[in-house]
Amino acid sequence: MPPGDSDLGTAELEVLKALWDDGPAPVRQVLNHLHARGRRLAYTTVLTVLTRLEQKGFVTSDKSGMAYVYRPTVSRTRITRSRLKSLIEQLYDGAAGPLVLQLVQQAKLSPDEIAELQKRIDQLDVKCKRSTRGPKR
Repeated sequence: MPPGDSDLGTAELEVLKALWDDGPAPVRQVLNHLHARGRRLAYTTVLTVLTRLEQKGFVTSDKSGMAYVYRPTVSRTRITRSRLKSLIEQLYDGAAGPLVLQLVQQAKLSPDEIAELQKRIDQLDVKCKRSTRGPKR
């Protein structure tokens, strides 16, 4: 089990994103992914980051072939949840509402994102109304 997700540095998180996007990959493929995103790192740097991530328990490697193939042991969802929970605690004393309001006010949302947000709000509204009515008799 990996340590706290906040133990991830910027480069480590970028390498994890490459593995989440592309799936299991050797160092060269991770390096190419990073280069395509404008991140210029040396092969040895990416190898060092992957080695560090493996030592921390965030990735594992398959050493059976010519090149080691690395795969994440944690999901993007898990890291996202952990980071958001930490952010909410640090900035909003555990209250998620102010963060959501700030995001809606600051972010440029697409029509699809707005529709999805509205759908989620409607679902929460229905759930809230059910719970305030009490049990059915």
